Amino acid sequence: MTNIAEREAAVFMRTGGQRAATLVRGSGTHVWDEDGKQYLDFVAGISTVSLGHGSPVVLKALQDQADQLIHVSNIFYTIPQIELGEILVKEAGLDRIFFVNSGAEANESGIKLVRKWGREHRNGATEIITAQNAFHGRTLATITATGTPQYSEPFAPLPHGFVQVPFNDIDAMRNAVTENTCAIMLEPIQAEGGVNVPDQNYFPEIRRLCDESNIALFLDEIQTGMGRTGKMFGFQHYEIQPDVITLAKGLGGGVPVGAILANEKLSVFTPGDHGTTFGGQPLTTAVALAVTKKIIDNDIPSYVKSMGEH
Repeated sequence: MTNIAEREAAVFMRTGGQRAATLVRGSGTHVWDEDGKQYLDFVAGISTVSLGHGSPVVLKALQDQADQLIHVSNIFYTIPQIELGEILVKEAGLDRIFFVNSGAEANESGIKLVRKWGREHRNGATEIITAQNAFHGRTLATITATGTPQYSEPFAPLPHGFVQVPFNDIDAMRNAVTENTCAIMLEPIQAEGGVNVPDQNYFPEIRRLCDESNIALFLDEIQTGMGRTGKMFGFQHYEIQPDVITLAKGLGGGVPVGAILANEKLSVFTPGDHGTTFGGQPLTTAVALAVTKKIIDNDIPSYVKSMGEH
């Protein structure tokens, strides 16, 4: 460990503290370090390794797709991308999807989308209301949306157009909506903020507010999506339908992939508005397709619910 730590310190940018261990192998819910010590993994790659380490489903999808086609470009159709898109829009009750590489990139895409929609369909409105103690990513726009000073202040000046209010406070949210508001952006359950679960009526009231004010409801499902809360998506606990959601983490079972989904009303991107080199490539979408099918076909959300109660 000492040698690895010294080598890392010599060449890597310092963005965190010393790492906990040097992990070399994983199987199921366990990982092993370089000395052979076994750990029960409660981290799951930060909510990412949704089928466990060394999942046969993930390994088979990786090998099968790598044997055929790893990467081309989004100027071509590829089958895994289309099949995964069809399943996710159906499961989420939305209409359109775009694949990216990470959660932060998915949220950046969502921010662009709702701002364009506001400019075109809400008299030029571009302001987004988010919640205190949120976490939406590490890019410049997403740390601004997050609103945590320790993450954002070192990188000022920050993008304009974000307003923070307390989470689970519908009155504060109502008071924050103005003619400049285009969207409300929230996590169904706040993660980094402390696993904050809102009152059951909070999101139905938020949905009602969005409908009354003609603003978009944008839900960050990067940690709560893909069965992690006992439903396929976190918003399903509140019996509402968002206009936009973002996915990543557990979608790929450990392979980096993200997505933004929207209903037809919010789907305002036109050719040239957005793009990505690696997003939606055959390798990552083939794995995400296999993971998604496994979650659905085996009703893993119900298992998650029972284990959560346990």
